[in-house]
Amino acid sequence: MTLRILVWNENVHETRGDAVVVANYPEGIHGAIADGLRELLPDARVETATLADPEHGLSQERLDDTDVLLWWGHAAHDEVGDEVVDRVQRAVQAGMGLVVLHSGHFAKPFIRLLGTTCSLGWRNDGDQERVWTVDPGHPIAEGVPPRFTIPAQEVYSEYFDIPKPDDVVFLSTFAGGEVFRSGVTFTRGRGRIFYFSPGDQEYPVYHQPEVRRVLANGARWVAPVNGRALPEVVALQRGWLEAEAAR
Repeated sequence: MTLRILVWNENVHETRGDAVVVANYPEGIHGAIADGLRELLPDARVETATLADPEHGLSQERLDDTDVLLWWGHAAHDEVGDEVVDRVQRAVQAGMGLVVLHSGHFAKPFIRLLGTTCSLGWRNDGDQERVWTVDPGHPIAEGVPPRFTIPAQEVYSEYFDIPKPDDVVFLSTFAGGEVFRSGVTFTRGRGRIFYFSPGDQEYPVYHQPEVRRVLANGARWVAPVNGRALPEVVALQRGWLEAEAAR
């Protein structure tokens, strides 16, 4: 069965003409991510959506036709409608895989699903990042070297306010001494979630082969294993959420 992947990007930096971002990602961050997935997962169907699309490109029909959603956001988290957040939450709990990228740690669906602030330490400097594969037996680490270097990257550091992960697959260290759990997994309902931090708009990280391999492996790993929840189960859950919202 064809793996159906949807790459979502708020696409704000690109559309406002940020010269550095446009130079790094002339087809948008979503375009670069999608290209890497198409290269490494040639049998998958890879599509893209952005914040400006109707319903943010995340209608119920679109989500029902998606196995894996990759999410990149940074400057417009608050502009994502709560109805769309509800849909994404239900889809993940029903079995859709979710890969959350970089500043997506503050994305509404990620915070909703994890139930914490998802805040972290931060330094807005371009610093060398070393990504260590600390769980080499994990499927997301397949074909990824024991350590690889990102020449320049925005610095994230602990404490990362997330629940205890199911797995810590990657750990990052920075030239300034910071440490960060940069690749972690969670399970919510039937759905798998993978968070991976490398990939800032200011640096061409999504063109790096090791990063592309991690994202392809992550998309494959979070994909539904035993299918999505039965439609009637999802309908009951949706009805409960709507009833709670109306109270």
